[in-house]
Amino acid sequence: MARSDLWTREQTILAFNLYYRIPYGTIHGRNPKLLELAKLIGRKPGGLGRKMQNLASFDPVQQVRGIKGLTHVSKLDEEIFNEFVNNWEDLAFESERILAEKQHISLEKKVEIEEHKWQSRSGSNVMRSVKVRVGQSFFRDIVLNNFDSKCAISGINIPSMLRASHIVPWSKNEHARVNPENGLCLSALYDVAFDQGFIGVDTEYKIVLAQKLKKQKKEIYFQEHFGKLEGLEIRPPSKFFPRKEFLEYHLDKIFDK
Repeated sequence: MARSDLWTREQTILAFNLYYRIPYGTIHGRNPKLLELAKLIGRKPGGLGRKMQNLASFDPVQQVRGIKGLTHVSKLDEEIFNEFVNNWEDLAFESERILAEKQHISLEKKVEIEEHKWQSRSGSNVMRSVKVRVGQSFFRDIVLNNFDSKCAISGINIPSMLRASHIVPWSKNEHARVNPENGLCLSALYDVAFDQGFIGVDTEYKIVLAQKLKKQKKEIYFQEHFGKLEGLEIRPPSKFFPRKEFLEYHLDKIFDK
């Protein structure tokens, strides 16, 4: 007789989704997001928490930090981890599709695409638009949580003032679009400065200032917002450190030396 308590593929994918969206230290039965998902998928909060701890045992980021997670992993856990570990865009889309289905809403509505923007398009264009929006939302959640919802430079912790900044621009590397190692949590000011090449982050995770910005050193705004930054390390993330090859790309292609 088949066991009724076994985890399904869909439940495991949703556990992965939440695992990457919340800080590792908040995987416990008191976390509102964990409680909400457990109820949605018909699992006990403790069971979902243990499943997410199992997933941590595969996570190379946690292994580097000395966190082993739980070891009662299943073949399904391993299969899904291997399927999505280097395919962030597909993980974002598939997990959000399942989540929308569980919530009995359309994926289009879930990512807040206005009806007049997608209803008149062909099916393939609608799905492409949805996939982009899902990926952007997923990327923002992971990056902000990775930096504890604080600007990596200033420490500002007001979510509406924070941006999930791509190190390698969205248009330049489709495989890195949703990769959290390609993200920095920055306030709106530093997001624009980074995007426009006025500031950068080197492979030692230290802030560097562009020459075109240093030319403004007599300005009050330079002294207040930029002058003391050079050489300071960014705030350390909780899971994913920015990949050094992405930082090198930004310094080489975007940063104004």
